[in-house]
Amino acid sequence: MNTNRTDIHKAFLQLARLGIGTGSESIQGLGDRFHGSVDWSVMRTLAEEQGMYAIVLDGIEKLPASVRPPQEMLLEWIGEVLQGYEYRFEQYEGTIAKLAGFYNSHGFKMMVLKGYACSLNWPKPDHRPCGDIDIWLFGRQKEADEALIKTNTNLTDRTNSITIDKSHHHHTVFEWGEFTVENHYDFINIHHLKGNNELEKIFKDLGQDDRNYVEVNNEKVYLPSPNLHALFLLKHMIAHFVGERITFRHLLDWAFFVEKHSKEIDWQWLEGVMNNFGMTTIFNIFNAICVEDFGFGAAIFPQGQFNPSVKDRVFNEILEPEFSEEQPKNLLPRMAYKIRRWYANGWKHDLCYKESRWSAFWNGIWNHMLKPASI
Repeated sequence: MNTNRTDIHKAFLQLARLGIGTGSESIQGLGDRFHGSVDWSVMRTLAEEQGMYAIVLDGIEKLPASVRPPQEMLLEWIGEVLQGYEYRFEQYEGTIAKLAGFYNSHGFKMMVLKGYACSLNWPKPDHRPCGDIDIWLFGRQKEADEALIKTNTNLTDRTNSITIDKSHHHHTVFEWGEFTVENHYDFINIHHLKGNNELEKIFKDLGQDDRNYVEVNNEKVYLPSPNLHALFLLKHMIAHFVGERITFRHLLDWAFFVEKHSKEIDWQWLEGVMNNFGMTTIFNIFNAICVEDFGFGAAIFPQGQFNPSVKDRVFNEILEPEFSEEQPKNLLPRMAYKIRRWYANGWKHDLCYKESRWSAFWNGIWNHMLKPASI
């Protein structure tokens, strides 16, 4: 990592902490440090790559005017956050309300996972990027999909029919308005690791808790219980870290969740699950990054041991992945690419799971045979 990149990364973290509200340095001191030293085009790209485009802008707005990006760039950045984040979040939330309204009227309870549930923990929910809508229907996914197909009302404001895509593991997929919906029948891919079957049973048990909900445009939308949300966020983040990559937005989802719900989480139980499934080391490292790099309070996280050099490698992997090839579009080159990626990411597997890499590899082959579209 060269000096210029190192400087950009330091400035990125400083702006992130300002945007989050965890920065401890004086604004004037930061202004002196930023004066004439930031390539704002590079910063803008990095913020977008890390899912922190709006958060970094929030930090910039706290800088002295003399060291902010050029006016034209800043206005463009603000416009993109207004349109691509705040306005889109309004559409996202409205779509969730309409979707919940359909399910509520047909006798189904809809729980939102990941995206919307995470956004509610952010200081500004509409400054979290919003993508797909992940839902859990308390084990009634199949019935609910059938209800969607049978209905004759104009569900999406564009067409009288919805096509259910069943080619994915652990959820079906359909389009509702401008958004893709993933309707989960399993919380995780039970075919990926041998231990996932046992872990899925824990998720299914936790997923019966219907005591947590919010009203969105007068429609009841269920939320994961604190224990379910904690375990699901961690497992989802770890799976993406090992298989491909994660961004710092994933870490912020976790940190903001813990900041808001730390006292509601059964930490002894959660640490036990992490230990049983070999995820304790990465759990401690993720927590350390939230505290040491993003400035969240140490008291809200369990205090676990970690190797500082491994923590640095994980941090740098999130920032700039060691395996950075672009995935080819054609089948055979894409298969070769995935094998190279699997090999390159071996150190991450060993860090996160107790199951051997070769066991996971052959499970992955079977995984793709079951759902060829996933190759």
